[in-house]
Amino acid sequence: MKKLAASLLALALLAGCSSGAPETGGDSSSTAAPEAASSDVKTYNVGVAIYQFNDNFMTLYRQEIENYFKTLETDNVKYNITMTDGKNDMATQTEQVDGFITQGMDVIILNLVQTSSADALIDKIVAADIPLVLINREPLAYDKDGNTLDEAYEGILNNPTVCYVGADARQSGTFQGEIVAELPDHGDINGDGKVSYVMIEGDPENIDAQYRTEFSIKALTDAGIEVECLDDQVGNWDQTKGQEIAANALTKYGDAVEVIFCNNDAMALGAAAAITAAGRTVGEDIYLLGVDALEECQEMVNNGTMTGTVLNDHIGQSHTAVDVAVKALNGETLDNYYWVDYVKVTK
Repeated sequence: MKKLAASLLALALLAGCSSGAPETGGDSSSTAAPEAASSDVKTYNVGVAIYQFNDNFMTLYRQEIENYFKTLETDNVKYNITMTDGKNDMATQTEQVDGFITQGMDVIILNLVQTSSADALIDKIVAADIPLVLINREPLAYDKDGNTLDEAYEGILNNPTVCYVGADARQSGTFQGEIVAELPDHGDINGDGKVSYVMIEGDPENIDAQYRTEFSIKALTDAGIEVECLDDQVGNWDQTKGQEIAANALTKYGDAVEVIFCNNDAMALGAAAAITAAGRTVGEDIYLLGVDALEECQEMVNNGTMTGTVLNDHIGQSHTAVDVAVKALNGETLDNYYWVDYVKVTK
């Protein structure tokens, strides 16, 4: 009995001596010391700057960035994500990016508040030797008068550690117009030989808003359809603003409004409320188009309260952005651009 007690005491002392480090989980059969296992874990610090958290699409996008990074973690690789809300204010976002640089982020994913400010932020990040993945808002070249050019942005082309991940907004606008052109009446509900429309635009500085506005109408005219713009207002991607613009247009132009184009689904949701309040019925005496294919809008398309939308693939884009960021962390060569296609969504 004394021998058994002595043996148990010796085992307890031995266990006590081997428990100086906290448990790290994993396979309990591992013979590696906890200290060694801990030192083998590489943690990458990732700064993600979003232009505005209060945006339906970017909410889905940023959540998927976090979720996807987690799926890529292993016992030896971890990702520490710091995500900031630029609150649609360039000064705020600049401070946040400065903070990322000071903190020594290993890679930065940036959704610009203003694409015209891309130069200043890219220069800072490149100077700090931090890889940069620009997302969602494509910076373009500008002429001497500050007008946007339909050309690649030199800040991306001239920096091998900078790239852009996104979708070509010209395609989304084209798809909106094609959805209308493919309707039995081609959008001409009253049969007067032309499509009379209201356009509700996003942020006028965002190239996506510019392209969606231009190419949705171009798709109609390219199909030989005559168009008439009754109203074109900036809604800044906002649902409440979209409802206000649509309500004012319906009050002013009444039954003459045949189609309402919205640069995103949030504004289309607002427009849908205005259409209902005005006693109009989508699919019967008016058509409504959006972009993003939010779940709520997909349901509306299915039940006929929205004519169509265009899938802005937040999963494809966010996963591509993360994959590219991981490539940069691994020292791999980056392409300048990574494109993800839009998809038409109709009943």
